[in-house]
Order: sequence, then structure tokens, then C-alpha cells
Amino acid sequence: MSQPVPAIDLLFESVKKKGHVCVGLDTSAEYVPPMERRKAQNDSEAVLSFNKALIDVTFDAAACFKVQIAYYEEMGKAGLCAYSETLKYIRSKGGIVITDIKRGDIADTALRYAKAHFQGDFEADFVTLSPYMGMDSIEPWHKTARNLGKGAFVLMRTSNPGMRDFEYLEIANSGGKRLYHAIGDKMSALADEAKGSHGYGLFGVVVGCTERDEAEEIRKNYPNLFFLIPGYGAQGGGAKDAALLLKNGNGGVVNASRSIITAWQKADKDIEKVDNNFAAQEAGKAAVKMRDEILAEV
Repeated sequence: MSQPVPAIDLLFESVKKKGHVCVGLDTSAEYVPPMERRKAQNDSEAVLSFNKALIDVTFDAAACFKVQIAYYEEMGKAGLCAYSETLKYIRSKGGIVITDIKRGDIADTALRYAKAHFQGDFEADFVTLSPYMGMDSIEPWHKTARNLGKGAFVLMRTSNPGMRDFEYLEIANSGGKRLYHAIGDKMSALADEAKGSHGYGLFGVVVGCTERDEAEEIRKNYPNLFFLIPGYGAQGGGAKDAALLLKNGNGGVVNASRSIITAWQKADKDIEKVDNNFAAQEAGKAAVKMRDEILAEV
């Protein structure tokens, strides 16, 4: 049996074709137009219908989609069904899915998580992982990913204000290196063990675009790592900030969630008259604008 094409290669090609936008489906029921929410039998149904409309309209401008599981877990069993159906819908269209699950356990537990999220009802192309229990929390995922053609993004230097609580701690006798550098170094070494055809490791890292002063150094230090880049839009990062983390016009996807999926809320239209079609069209405009702004800086 031939080995599947690594997801990191598929993502590279998608960025090359569509640009750098990763549409975040952090879809709270509160983000669904009120009339659509009232029409649905329950919130999970409303969210799924809204997601499908968003995916259809933003698909040509989105290199990938990131689905944050917490928004679906909140709705219980029906919410997880909406989550599963959202993932299946994206993949049925040939899209690339990152599921934002931030798992970080070790040994056999990590293996079970990997099986659950790389195949079956919750199958994704990439997941997000927390590395703070060590490389034995990463390796079971990596082994499974190599066999299935999957990938992951490991938290390295994030975009939230609290990142400085731990990620910026200096490592003793390291010449000023911080904890996030240690994660990058470990992931870079792992990338050298298994790369896709474009030179990037099967596992990339999460690097926020809210700290411009460090961006060029990080990109230079980790040329073999693909970046998932949060912090754009609602968290204050912009196109110039994100572009500094790219490499030769590729090597990263830039996530935006609320600024895209709630764009309809800023439109000059009676909120009670907004339907999924209008809301999706506004999201599409926001995704295209973001794509074009980043491309102008590359």
C-alpha cells in the first residue's frame, strides 16, 4: 500500500493556490443570525447550517479551516454531532481541516486521542497539541500521523496576553533562550526526522503574529517548520505582522475567526432580516479582503 500524501504538502499547495487565510469556525450559536437560530430545532442544528453556508462561500479564499472543538462541546452530544458533520462537510469538498483540540497527554492516552482525531467521526487533517508534558506527549501523535498522512501544530509562542507567564521563562544556562525556543528546537529536530516534499516537518508550530519584534528571528530560526498563525484581527495582529512569519510567500496559514464569521454583524442591515446567505456573503468578503491584504505584504 502506498503512503498517503502528507497533509503538510497538501496545505503548502493550498496556500500556493488560495493564499494564507485559515477560516476559524469558532461558531457559537450567538454568532448565527437570529432568524436562522429561531428556525432551527436546536442550536447545534443552527450552527451546522450556518457553518455549511460559511464554508461554501469562503472556500475559494480559504487555504484551510480551523474548527475549535470547545464551541461544540458546549452544546453536548448534539454539538459534537454538529462538529463531526462540519469536519466531514469540509473534507467532502476537498478542503483541509485543522481541529483545535489542544491535547497534551502521554503514552497510551495520547495514542487513543490520536486515533480518535486522525480517523473516524472526528477525522481531521491536522490537530493542535500542547507540548508541556514533554516529547512523550507528542511522539504517539507523530507516529500515527506518519502512518495516516496527517499533521499537527504544536503550541510554541501563542498570541494571548498570558503567553508571558510560561512561554517567556528563560532557560538556565541557555544564553537567553526562552521556553518557547526550546519547543521550537524540539519540533525542528522532529521535522528533520520526517519532512514533506516542500521541506517542512509533518508537525508545525503555533506562532502568534502579535509580537512583531520577534517575528523575523523566529522565522529565520525555524525554516523547516510550518506556522499556524493566530492573533490576526480581533487580537490586534495585521497583514504586515503575519507576513513576517511567512517564508518565500508560503510556510504559514493565518487564522481569523470572529472577524470573518461575525462580519455580518457590522453590515448596514436590519439584524432581524439577516439570513445565512447574507451572513456567509459578508464572511466571504472579509476572507477575500484578509487574503488580499496579506498577499500585498508578501
